[in-house]
Amino acid sequence: MSLRGTRPRLGFIEPCLPSPAKAPPSDAGWLHEIKHDGFRVLARRQSEGVRLITRNGNDFTGRFPFIAIAVASLPVRSCLVDGEAIVCGENGLAVFDLIRNHRTGAAAEYCAFDLLELDGRDLRRQPIENRKSLPAELLGDLLPKISLNEQFRRGRRDCLSRSVQARL
Repeated sequence: MSLRGTRPRLGFIEPCLPSPAKAPPSDAGWLHEIKHDGFRVLARRQSEGVRLITRNGNDFTGRFPFIAIAVASLPVRSCLVDGEAIVCGENGLAVFDLIRNHRTGAAAEYCAFDLLELDGRDLRRQPIENRKSLPAELLGDLLPKISLNEQFRRGRRDCLSRSVQARL
């Protein structure tokens, strides 16, 4: 099932994708995040329920039921969260080959990058710093299946491959 046939109020939003670079930007005004190996997923919670939609518009809610349950338990009326569904290996790092296996859905976790909508408010024009602080407030340490993707300011170049401009 695809989200393209039944669009949410904000419509289908294609997530921003990382692009390769020789080095991450080092000047002020940038946030850096770890790039995980998983499925890019928009988690949509509405009064009708929760749907987990891939960047190609495919419905993966049934594939990751525990992530859907965690999104349903958030203390909000509605939300749209941009993130990545991952399955970690023994070393704690995301391994794409593990998440491709349909039997690993129970082990999947959701790393939230951005909050695009909250309780009917479109947040996409808000500063990125504000949008990234809201998921931290919502998630706290209560939900083991959802976590806020770690972010860094300039100066930590050794493990960074996803960069977003902090000022619009």
